[in-house]
Amino acid sequence: MRPKLKLGTRNSPLAMAQAFETRERLCAAHGWAEDAVELVPVVASGDKVLDRPLAEIGGKALWTKELDAWLAEGKIDVAVHSAKDVETIRPDAFRFAAFLPRADRRDALVGAASIADIPRGATVGTSAPRRASQLLNLRPDCKVVTFRGNVATRLGKLEAGEADVTFLAAAGLERLGQSEVGAPLETGDWIPAAAQGVIALECRADDEVAGELLAAIDHTATRAELEAERALLAKLGGTCHSPVAVLCSGDAGELTMRAALFSPDGSERVDGEASFSAGDHAPVHALAADLLHRATPAIAEHFGGEG
Repeated sequence: MRPKLKLGTRNSPLAMAQAFETRERLCAAHGWAEDAVELVPVVASGDKVLDRPLAEIGGKALWTKELDAWLAEGKIDVAVHSAKDVETIRPDAFRFAAFLPRADRRDALVGAASIADIPRGATVGTSAPRRASQLLNLRPDCKVVTFRGNVATRLGKLEAGEADVTFLAAAGLERLGQSEVGAPLETGDWIPAAAQGVIALECRADDEVAGELLAAIDHTATRAELEAERALLAKLGGTCHSPVAVLCSGDAGELTMRAALFSPDGSERVDGEASFSAGDHAPVHALAADLLHRATPAIAEHFGGEG
């Protein structure tokens, strides 16, 4: 049987788990057999270089450029992404045709039960500016070292003693059946990343057939949150270098957003909140402008927006 859709995905255990979930949802929605959806794995550039922070070697594009090329060339019909790994500004040739229901958006701490329980002076492994700066804001006694790689790689580095503690996305652990590995950090104390916990499905902007097929599994509430969070990042001029934490949640089309910007060393922080209706991003833009207006130079230099 010729596949109805070809899904492109990074060739990592977590990315493949996300592709399996996507295929399962598509087949259930359309009454297809499993072989109607073909999975096409690719080794992303971001998976090849693990000894340097992502920001130093090309940023989030290292997770998407191979899939972008295959999608543009028609080798795949759909790219399956972890939404938080996708650049804020995307090529006009593509569009997000679906977001799957958001899983756990929290970070999970591995090696300690809570931020307060991290041993004094501990070495914490992370390459995410948000996690590093937020940790140092709360625990300036800790030391941060670069930690990159898939879940198994990072857990192996932790076991080898390269760090005492690390962070992983709770949703990723859940999708890998390893939720017991980490302690989720409650969002009242620790703000997660924009788009964390969401699988994003991208197709060519002119591919009406793929767009219609994906629309059947698009989750409206998740889309509202993701579009608002990405609107904030765009207005802030945030990049993979930018220490920004965002939490957007809602009910019945009414959303609330909390955001915090940090200096890289965590010594400076600015917070803000907004409430708005789904699709109305004017309050989100106002929040971004307010955060930038109140940001110190040590924070503002890592954002390209206008306060």
